[in-house]
Amino acid sequence: MTFEPTLIIELALLGLGTGFLAGLLGIGGGMMMVPFITIILTGRGIAPDLAVKMAIATSMATILFTSLSSVRAHHKRGAVRWDLVRGLAPGIILGGTVASLGVFALLKGAWLALFFAAFVSFSATQMFLDKKPKPTRQVPGTGGLMAAGGVIGFLSGLVGAGGGFVSVPFMTWCNVAMHNAVATSAALGFPIALANVVGYVISGQSVQDLPLYSFGYIWLPALGVIASCSVLTAPLGARAAHTLPVKQLKRVFASILYLLAAYMLYRGLTSL
Repeated sequence: MTFEPTLIIELALLGLGTGFLAGLLGIGGGMMMVPFITIILTGRGIAPDLAVKMAIATSMATILFTSLSSVRAHHKRGAVRWDLVRGLAPGIILGGTVASLGVFALLKGAWLALFFAAFVSFSATQMFLDKKPKPTRQVPGTGGLMAAGGVIGFLSGLVGAGGGFVSVPFMTWCNVAMHNAVATSAALGFPIALANVVGYVISGQSVQDLPLYSFGYIWLPALGVIASCSVLTAPLGARAAHTLPVKQLKRVFASILYLLAAYMLYRGLTSL
């Protein structure tokens, strides 16, 4: 695979866009990256099944960088609930490791694409309907947070996202304010990405027909370009998140997720 200027431009634009979304919505940008990296790889001759897996892994690797950039901006505004980060992180690491080292390697890329579409659609519907949690509902204790973290880490590992599509609805369901939930989700992106990236690298070592400059399932050129650009726009998204009304923020989140779920549904069905 050659790295012509158009490829670099495509990856740079993707990085700028996903970085802004990472800061704005606390989703790590993964929901945007997976469909577009899949398009880029399949358009350059990579088998669809492998392209989906590499897109998921590469997307997750970029979150290592975007989460650090966006969380710094959120932290300056005092929006991150670090008590929730500490409670959720152990479960996230365990769940992410199980997903990326085991289940991810065993599933076909088409099934991963369908799972991506189904779960993202469900998450988008919950956000779009703007269901209000019961006023008495509170954040669970240590055991409950660890279990929730395990689910967040596991699902994130299967779809290559920073966990915001699960953690933001979970936290708002527990009566955490939307802006705090978005900021805390951005902070959770780092442990999610770290646990899963290690798994993707190990499980991809024996895979055949990987393109040049791959490290396990991770495509390093895309990682480098997207990460370099996304860290520039993540702080801008984080600032915008504190100026938008809560309902509008939820609708933006849901609308983007519906579009990306539709593409991955198409990709999964045509790859079976």
